[in-house]
Amino acid sequence: MNRGLVTVHVLIVDDQAAFRRAAARVLARLPGFDLVGEADTGEASVDLARSLRPDLVLMDIHLPGIDGTEATRRILADAALSRKLPLVFLLSTYEAADYAAQTVACGASAYLAKAEFGPTALALAWLAANAQAPGIA
Repeated sequence: MNRGLVTVHVLIVDDQAAFRRAAARVLARLPGFDLVGEADTGEASVDLARSLRPDLVLMDIHLPGIDGTEATRRILADAALSRKLPLVFLLSTYEAADYAAQTVACGASAYLAKAEFGPTALALAWLAANAQAPGIA
């Protein structure tokens, strides 16, 4: 499937409601990106990803309960059974270099610093991730 020609269904996971609202506003500015759900814990993200089957999960690293890296592992393991793997982008307030190893280790496709998160950064990350792994979803 060519992700560039379809609607991208997005799940936002962050324990801060203000950031979830800000991320939703970013998605609203990107044609073809559609918010399908929000979660405020790692456990809730796993459940929602299982039921909603998003194409993209925007995952905060620091969450109550299981953290974003463990939630990412679980989401990708569950999704592998259905053969529809979402892309997961980790988000945090720290610089990308601080989380490069964790991003790769948990199977996430990208890391975006929250300070740099916006329509352009998200669109570029989406394009780059799809160039590396076309047709996953």
